[in-house]
Amino acid sequence: MAERKGGSALSREEYDSWRVFIETTEELRGALAGRFQADSGISAGDYQVLLALSEAEGRRMRSSELAEGIGWERSRLSHHLGRMEQRGLIRRETAPTDSRGSEAVLTDDGRDALRHASVPHFHAIRELFLDALTPAQLAAARDLAETLRDHLAAKRKPRRG
Repeated sequence: MAERKGGSALSREEYDSWRVFIETTEELRGALAGRFQADSGISAGDYQVLLALSEAEGRRMRSSELAEGIGWERSRLSHHLGRMEQRGLIRRETAPTDSRGSEAVLTDDGRDALRHASVPHFHAIRELFLDALTPAQLAAARDLAETLRDHLAAKRKPRRG
């Protein structure tokens, strides 16, 4: 396991670091999602969509921009928005600038669900993530996440329009 940079083999340290990172992030994600659903009655996916819409100008976004913003495939988002629309959390409208596109719009019920879900979610984040880290570790975790996000963005292939 000696190859580096561009080679396929990983050193034991590289492999162990990768493995503990993935296993821990998956365990954290699962614990947060389970707690989230139990405490708020909405899914972590619902929360992602509601949060993105709440931060968007006019509480609305084109579906394609929303999918890209939260890192979902368009088909996954379309099905999810349909379920959220049935529950009254969002509504879909034809995009005013392009009748072929649609926009997801946050409803008052969706805003209320987001507000109701945020407090227990923040408590779970504190308990399961923040309380385990010193301020220096938290800063390092943020630096790591930003570095990985930027690296992945640079590797992403541009979409054909």
